[in-house]
Amino acid sequence: MTDGSTPWAIYRRLMGFTRPYRGVLLVAMIGMLLEGAAAGAFGLLTKPMVDETFVARNQEFSLLMPLAIVGIFVVRGVAGYLSDLFMAKAGRGVARDMRVGAMAKYLRLPGLRFDSEPVPSMLVRLGSDSDQVAQAAIDSAKVMLQQSLQVISMLAVMLYASWRVTFVVLLLAPAIAWLMDKVGKRYRRFGHRVQESATELMLAADQALSNQQEVKVYGAQAVEMQRYSSLANEYLRLNLKVEATRSIASAVVQLTGAVGLALMLFFAGREAMEARLTAGGFVQLMLAMMAIIPALKQLTNVQGMLQRGIVSADRLFAVLDAEDEADTGQRPLQRTQGVLEFRAVQARYPGQTQAALSGISFTARPGTVTAIVGRSGSGKSTLVKLIPRFYEPESGQILLDGHALHDYPLADLRRQVAMVGQQVMLFDGSVVRNVAYGELQQADAGAVTQALRAANAMEFVNHLPEGVDTHIGAKGGKLSGGQRQRLAIARAMLKDAPLLILDEATAALDNESERLVQEALATLIPDRTTLVIAHRLSTIEHADQVLVLDEGRLVEQGTHAELLALIALAARTNHLANGLQVPLDRAFDAAASPPG
Repeated sequence: MTDGSTPWAIYRRLMGFTRPYRGVLLVAMIGMLLEGAAAGAFGLLTKPMVDETFVARNQEFSLLMPLAIVGIFVVRGVAGYLSDLFMAKAGRGVARDMRVGAMAKYLRLPGLRFDSEPVPSMLVRLGSDSDQVAQAAIDSAKVMLQQSLQVISMLAVMLYASWRVTFVVLLLAPAIAWLMDKVGKRYRRFGHRVQESATELMLAADQALSNQQEVKVYGAQAVEMQRYSSLANEYLRLNLKVEATRSIASAVVQLTGAVGLALMLFFAGREAMEARLTAGGFVQLMLAMMAIIPALKQLTNVQGMLQRGIVSADRLFAVLDAEDEADTGQRPLQRTQGVLEFRAVQARYPGQTQAALSGISFTARPGTVTAIVGRSGSGKSTLVKLIPRFYEPESGQILLDGHALHDYPLADLRRQVAMVGQQVMLFDGSVVRNVAYGELQQADAGAVTQALRAANAMEFVNHLPEGVDTHIGAKGGKLSGGQRQRLAIARAMLKDAPLLILDEATAALDNESERLVQEALATLIPDRTTLVIAHRLSTIEHADQVLVLDEGRLVEQGTHAELLALIALAARTNHLANGLQVPLDRAFDAAASPPG
């Protein structure tokens, strides 16, 4: 459980989500009350049924009794239908609200959350956890109310038949209450572990299936299957413990009921001998007691459902209670001029002793290209992700048009940025829906076609079965890597944002396609501030400034020619130019190498 929370506190908070469904729940409650009343009415009829029909042989009564029984069960059937239907509406509605709320919350969380929690874990919370919540909020409450009303109505029948015998049977109530408390604690102990085990199982499957090519190439099927089987066995073991708890509790409840039934038979016989209990009264007691035992069994079994739901609700509340991205900016921003300045910026990932970026200072101006080079892990991607505030700097300032990024509302800031990352993300939909995405969906067909043509994407789009209306599959799986990248570039072009960030955006293109895309990008540069993470010399050669990063530090900056001259000077003077030659060589070697 989360800090400071108890199962009851979590359940009480969860029940707050049922407020929009009060009307629906009221109808369900009326249905359950009618069910309980019908069960009680049938129980009350059993005494005259026996005494009048079989003992007194009352012919008139024997004709009316079947009609009364049919009427009772018609009422009970209609009431049961209403209670089941309306409880299901409320329960599934709560599950939907929790699922949608958690999804919306995830989209508002800082980027660091997505580094610390794997997506499969998020999917478990959105999927099975939300369903378990419905069971805790409504389904378990339905069972508890229905069976509790059944127990209460049958106890009323027993008290009517013989209060003395009923009092003796009620002496078993403390034992049953103690048992249910023990069962609840055991369910709570294993419930959270079962949910965590399910998450680990999904994560292992996701990793193996998403990386199936690497698994096959490196002959890792046996390794992945061993890992998955081990997790599946642990999941099985935990579930069996839960089932064992349920089964033992059920058996003990039945045994307790049998003891109660034996006591009832003994004392009912004594009451009959004293002429205080008729044959009909005995049958009434017997049927009521037999109805109570399965009701108590279900009340015990519902503990598992309830506890799983509380654990799931706790996991969802941990998401809903997480802090949103900081968005306190009050300065509206329609369209930035594009003057971007880093002042002694330092960034660090949680739990890392070494800073990802340290002391980064530079200025990027409209109409210029800033190339960022450096070996893998030098901080290039971290730097550009600070601009749309996917990450926050630890210290220093990032200014846009002379104002700190925090001064602007997040939505306004991000409207200024078009970004194409090295990992292209497309969605299950048509070509046009992926280009005209989000706030761009109102773009006219002509603008979309122009963006596709400028990105050199019409070359393959025209050959698709339905052109721009062709569905490209989940994550664009029906397209090649280069085609996906060109669609992402077209999307950035359609946005026409003042800040353009290209994180190895042309890495998957062949030389000819890259040339055409570079020509298209060149038409955007005069009015935009462009930052390019570069791995090709062709990009660096035409950049207005090159930033060389190494181990999170800006070790040098200048034009391509100036940096080459610095390397040459260091070589001629046979020294490392204050330690800069090695990182410069590494950066330029990386830029000169073709993409893998």
